[in-house]
Formats: sequence, C-alpha cells, structure tokens
Amino acid sequence: MSAKLSLKMGFEAADLPRIQSAIGEFSREQDWPPDIEFQVDLVLEELVLNVVHHGSSDGEEGEIRIELLSDDDAVVIQIVDDGRPFDPLTDAPEPDTESGIEDRAVGGLGIHLVRTMMDEVTYRREEDKNHMRLVKRRNE
Repeated sequence: MSAKLSLKMGFEAADLPRIQSAIGEFSREQDWPPDIEFQVDLVLEELVLNVVHHGSSDGEEGEIRIELLSDDDAVVIQIVDDGRPFDPLTDAPEPDTESGIEDRAVGGLGIHLVRTMMDEVTYRREEDKNHMRLVKRRNE
C-alpha cells in the first residue's frame, strides 16, 4: 500500500524540527526499517539546510516543498525549492575522503553522503525551481 506526505517550509532552519517530526511519524506509520528512517532524515536535513543557508540571496524569502511517497518497494523523496539555481550533483565540490579531517577542505561531504545513502539521486531546474528526486529502495 502506498502513502504520501506533503510538507512546506520557508527558508528558515527553525522549521526543520517540525518537518523532521512529521517525517518520523510518517515513517513509523509506514513501518520503515530504522536504517531507512535514519538515512531519509539525514539526507533531508543535509539538503534542506543547504537550501536554507545557500538558496536565497539578500535575505529573500523562499519556499521548500517536500513530498514523500512510500510503498512496499521504495521511499521516493522530492524536494522543490525556489532558491538560486544549484545542482548539487555537478556544482558541489568533490569531497576529499582520503586526507585527515584537519586537512580537508570544507564542502561536498554532505552531497557525498546523499549519493552514498540513496539508490537514485537526480536534479533538474524547471520553472525557476530546483527539483531533487531521491529514491531509497526498501528491499536491497
């Protein structure tokens, strides 16, 4: 059986706990395994905070829409924001995963985690909005 959860928030980090709480409740209702709940929460936090911190210029207000589709096979996450154009799959720096933590440049590690934890990650810019689509398969 499939279910859908739709959420909206502004470009405010203070909105994130409300979003995380709603997703946590949804994951329990949909009986997600704990590892999928953890991965979805971490990935959403990373991507949403990137939009909040880097998506607007000069304090402009914006909106982030998050939609989750859950069924027996997968969890599909769609994040749409009206922030600055930014494709994290090509525009984010490649992280240095070899050097010691004190020698690494800042940036790119969050997107690396997103790619590692999710089974599919795509981006497109359409109608002046960033669209991220992520898929986490349940039975792998």
